Amino acid sequence: MPDYLQPNTFILLRIFGAAIMFLILRFFFREKVERKDLGRIALVGFFGVALNQLLFFQGLSITSPIDSAIIMVTSPVIVTLLSLIILKTKLTFNKIAGISLGLIGAITLIYLSGSSNSGSSMKGNLFIMANATSYSLYLVLVKPLLAKYKPLTVISYMFTFAFFVVLPFGISDVQDFSFGFPPMVLGSIAFIVVFTTFCTYLFNIFAVKQLSPTIASSYIYLQPVFAMLMGFGISIVNTKSNYASAITWDKLVCTLLIFVGVYLTSRSKKVLT
Repeated sequence: MPDYLQPNTFILLRIFGAAIMFLILRFFFREKVERKDLGRIALVGFFGVALNQLLFFQGLSITSPIDSAIIMVTSPVIVTLLSLIILKTKLTFNKIAGISLGLIGAITLIYLSGSSNSGSSMKGNLFIMANATSYSLYLVLVKPLLAKYKPLTVISYMFTFAFFVVLPFGISDVQDFSFGFPPMVLGSIAFIVVFTTFCTYLFNIFAVKQLSPTIASSYIYLQPVFAMLMGFGISIVNTKSNYASAITWDKLVCTLLIFVGVYLTSRSKKVLT
């Protein structure tokens, strides 16, 4: 993006490819969904797939992948906050401190990106922050559905609903896709459809069925570590990339604040009275 495909068209291809694979899997594990639950499944499909992807790719197209990975780490903090509101979980001192530190780290990173010349963008980072919020809401809303239905049933319906949501956004430029793209581009598209969409969502929804939304989301703290390592690696191979220059000391401090926030929210014990 945007040299070969526009963000919304790429999202359409991504969701369409994954939806087909989920529907093929569901053919072998059929389960009837009650009509009253279709609205909730459509809602989690909207927040967890459609809006989530639209916001993320719009943000990623104009900001640094390093910033994106760091901001996404706020998901466990946002999940904790939403769980307090929606699921009525207990409020604790650690959760208050964790939410505060995590949000301070994310907001500071977004503010710093406004004056950055290393590929960062305040607008792009705000899109990523909204994306993290949308995905966190999905993790909270999908939990009750997984107590009632099989993960494959929920995820296949989710992607079907999401496809029709993103269709109007990406259909106009879909003709830009070509099998004549360089092999590296086609390979990247295939990797993202199969591994970072189909496999990731499949593994994630099985995890959320077994774990609390906060614990499931907390594993995302590995994302900036991997992103920074890969950024260094790509910069070594391709000296024209600016990934390495996007890693600065102030961003590392923001990352540390977010990590401490996630740690505190996941170790909450003393309840406020």
